[in-house]
Amino acid sequence: MATKQHTNKRHILVRYALVVGFMLLFSSAIAWSLFKTTAIQAKAWNAKAAEVLMKKVTTEPERGKLLADDGTVLAANLQFYIPRIDWFTEGIKDSVLMKDINPLCDSLAAFDNSRTAIEWKQKILQDRKEILETAERVSPDGKKGRKNRSYRLFPYMLTHNQYERLRNFPFLCRPKNKNGFYAEKQTRRYKPYGNMAARSIGNVGQDSLSSSEHGRSGLEMALDSLLYGKSGIAQSIQLTNSIVRAEIVPAVKGYDITTTINVQLQDIVENCLNDMCLESGARWGTCVLMEVETGEIKAISNLELDDKTGTYIEGRNHAVLAYEPGSVVKTISMMVALEDGIVTDINAPIATGSDWMYAGRNISDRPHGAATRTPREIIETSSNIGMAKLIVKDYGQNPGGFRQRLEQMGFFDPFNSGIAGETPPNYPKLGNKNWDKLSLTRQAYGYATTIPPLYTLAMYNAIANDGKFVRPHLFKKLSREGEPDSIIPVTYIRKQVCSPENARKLRTMLYDVVWGSHGTARHWVQDSAVKIAGKTGTAYTNAKGQYGTQKRLAFCGFFPYEKPKYSCIVLMLGADRGAGACSGMVMRNIARKMYAKGLLGEAPDYAKETPKSGAKPYPTLFASMGSNMANNIQRSLNVKSAHRYATPARVEKGVPNVIGLNVREAIRLLENAGLTVNFSGSGMVTSQSPAAGTAYRRGQRVNLKLRNS
Repeated sequence: MATKQHTNKRHILVRYALVVGFMLLFSSAIAWSLFKTTAIQAKAWNAKAAEVLMKKVTTEPERGKLLADDGTVLAANLQFYIPRIDWFTEGIKDSVLMKDINPLCDSLAAFDNSRTAIEWKQKILQDRKEILETAERVSPDGKKGRKNRSYRLFPYMLTHNQYERLRNFPFLCRPKNKNGFYAEKQTRRYKPYGNMAARSIGNVGQDSLSSSEHGRSGLEMALDSLLYGKSGIAQSIQLTNSIVRAEIVPAVKGYDITTTINVQLQDIVENCLNDMCLESGARWGTCVLMEVETGEIKAISNLELDDKTGTYIEGRNHAVLAYEPGSVVKTISMMVALEDGIVTDINAPIATGSDWMYAGRNISDRPHGAATRTPREIIETSSNIGMAKLIVKDYGQNPGGFRQRLEQMGFFDPFNSGIAGETPPNYPKLGNKNWDKLSLTRQAYGYATTIPPLYTLAMYNAIANDGKFVRPHLFKKLSREGEPDSIIPVTYIRKQVCSPENARKLRTMLYDVVWGSHGTARHWVQDSAVKIAGKTGTAYTNAKGQYGTQKRLAFCGFFPYEKPKYSCIVLMLGADRGAGACSGMVMRNIARKMYAKGLLGEAPDYAKETPKSGAKPYPTLFASMGSNMANNIQRSLNVKSAHRYATPARVEKGVPNVIGLNVREAIRLLENAGLTVNFSGSGMVTSQSPAAGTAYRRGQRVNLKLRNS
């Protein structure tokens, strides 16, 4: 027995010695590793720690804002929030949650009425249960799944004000360790006006080689180097219980860029273009409105048909893409003829006829040909033969000289307008073969060449501007805190692309297109309120070398004719009518709305009158006054008769009654009802058709007659 006990004791001592020996060996290894790390390899490890803890990183600058011409924000970086609840927060107590759940859901229902308070409660409790149950399940690798540990309250992001409001709701207002409520922050480029001028403003996105946000289209891309600013450098520094970043080189905020876009004019342009696209069934349409004197692009719209929804959305920037222009180019060809002295008298007739054989091909003006045409009539009636004969007269033996002449005028110079994707006109270089001579005639009247609408508009703008070829541009000022503002000056492609005298002659020709007895736009663009001058253009689409049946329809011009303030071009594809009836009417409707809103320098609802018996002129402002006030002012001004229209009777259904209102109020009331307005004259509305109370369909036209018609 004693021997057995002795043996057991020896075995225990051996095992104890082994355990102690193993522990000593393990401790020695730790001590050796510690000594090696802190002494032998100290330099290498210190360098590695410095690399990690003192690592230099690039910091992103704040992107500058894009602003409208009056300082209104078009695009800016904003902080958005994704509110979440972490249901695994240890401080959450079921008793507290159930106490607050009803008032919380009442608040959520008031905040987001897509669900009732009861539905909010059911969703929150059900989602919480599923998240907690999912966390308890064991995955095949033996680990518990906790992927969906947080609950997202809304499928969309919140603004700062919305998030601050949310933080005051019951349960969510408790300390974070008691409710698990937090928010992920994300910086997004925000456009307050949504799709307005969206294509021209452009978008931003992450660079493929880095996580930096850069412009991908539109102004955002064209001006990216200015908007982006300069990256900074920061360094990670180890503190007692955290790692912080310290700036070495601070990031420099990007410039805020003031564009030339006018929000009110942009809205008018987009609505007029959209209405005509819907009415005519066009595939797409583009419109650019530019200030004559400065070249500032005040509005630009590009709409394309969305086949899925049947509505029009912002599409490609067709304003800077090159297309065969059609007859709008005849005005530019006529400018060359005037400047070169080919045409000296715009009323001198030349032989034209209905058909002309040249370079082995027939050029036709059927069915509206005539034996002779003056240069004025060539533009008024859009004569292909007349325009071709004028250019061939000087360039027939040197077809390539026509392109060289346009090059001398600056027609191919880059505009650098600020619009991404801008392309110059393409006039193929010609030799002296018959095909080249035929191509010359086609270039003269709108084929065998491609021109972006913006370039055509710039030349028409020069005609309206007494020959000054001002550079179209989409931005006008750079500003950044701590720096003086940089104003972008008005610049010129050529100080004079044509003489003021020739510009005047061209304006006369373009006036005839709208107001002449044979003008191609006379039926659609004439308007007594705003006189427009311009040119129609039609070009059949060219697919794989073959011309199809679909047409591009253009109208380019300026208004008011007497003293041009704005130039404009409209181009549409696939409309079910002619150029004047679609593109021309878009420009007319834009001009009329601008006139009605007092944006052309003179308010239309203040009629110019000179009452008899030497009485002083008085505005029709009396019409909006009460009878006593009107009579008192009448006596004080020595006006014998201040007639006043009665306030229009209100109708409950059908077309609103606008008789007696000034034109601004009438247009506002009718357009709010979904109607399209045509009017003639100025002052107060004296009659309307259809009559007040008549049933109507949305988009139907209402014709108004004003007092001074």
